[in-house]
Amino acid sequence: MIYVDNAATTRMSQTALDAMLPFLTEGYGNPSSLHSVGQAAAEALQKARETVAACLNCAPREIIFTSGGSEADNQAIISAAAIGARKGKKHIVSTAFEHHAVLHTLQKLQKQGFEIELLPVGSAGTVTAEQVKKAIRDDTCLVTVMFANNEIGSILPVAEIGAVCREKGVLFHTDAVQAVGHLPIDVQAQNVDLLSLSAHKFHGPKGVGALFVKNGVPITPLIEGGAQERGKRAGTENVPAIVGMAAALKEAVEALAENAKKMTALRDQLIDGLARIPHSALNGDAVNRLPGNVNFCFEGIEGESLLLLLDAKGICASSGSACTSGSLDPSHVLLAIGRPHEVAHGSLRLSLCEANTQEDVDYILTEVPKIVERLRDLSPVWHDLTNGKRAFIL
Repeated sequence: MIYVDNAATTRMSQTALDAMLPFLTEGYGNPSSLHSVGQAAAEALQKARETVAACLNCAPREIIFTSGGSEADNQAIISAAAIGARKGKKHIVSTAFEHHAVLHTLQKLQKQGFEIELLPVGSAGTVTAEQVKKAIRDDTCLVTVMFANNEIGSILPVAEIGAVCREKGVLFHTDAVQAVGHLPIDVQAQNVDLLSLSAHKFHGPKGVGALFVKNGVPITPLIEGGAQERGKRAGTENVPAIVGMAAALKEAVEALAENAKKMTALRDQLIDGLARIPHSALNGDAVNRLPGNVNFCFEGIEGESLLLLLDAKGICASSGSACTSGSLDPSHVLLAIGRPHEVAHGSLRLSLCEANTQEDVDYILTEVPKIVERLRDLSPVWHDLTNGKRAFIL
């Protein structure tokens, strides 16, 4: 089986599993307890916090552990909105192709009287710092722009956008779920006030993540109860998962350059090979993208059929975000970069990790063209295109 759906989730590393096991067995104490077993758990929690902070170049007290990226996105945006509302500022700037954890939170705030401005991302799938600068107003309370897109892999100019926000005195949040562990992250150098991450995107366990909150930014708790996470996130901490996340992140950051070099080479081979399929198109910039991300549209086919036939050949891939895989609507990301509905339906996302091999790439490049050809032979739309009854788009 060839697994190339690492943007959806990754296999947990042995390093993360080994770090977790002691806290699933003998080290099971509640870190809020005063006895020795509880305090051992508290010490492990603090060490994990220090490890995550070191990987982001921030202070340990600036890390809040969450259940994942979606919770971190929600808490960051809702907190910034609350700060803005207290000052009479209710304008938020974001982009049209954010993850739904961001977009749905913004929709909720819109119903509460906030004005949401979604910047267009263009055919390459990015926004510029100048676009953000022009969008910021006197009543802007937050700019939230993802670090890298989860579907087409576009890397956005976070440091430049953050610098504009600092200049204008506006809070800046970035959803870095796809970037952490794969791209260099330095919240200080990149001018970030709030950053979301999720462990299962870099070989950590599912159900755990973190929110970086720059010192001095007041945070609104989403969960009320105990005093855990300095009163910002109630509930007994998931110590095994947090320890596993820290171990996985440290391992990923230490091998980041080596892994990125390997994945970029394989990625570029996939892009070159798939581009040879007639009436296909790469989605997103060919160079300024995540090391492991490949996203193509193939005219005349349905992405779901492509995925099922690939699975039958032992290739696990996706057509976009796993969070919307049950939807019949085309990807909002592909629509945002200008792909028409009929083309957006025929998309394929291959997301590599460092475990993928040259043999994997060779096999994918053998099977995908054959499957695309097979599906086109069965497609009435394709026959209309080739017979001239419809005009090709790609």
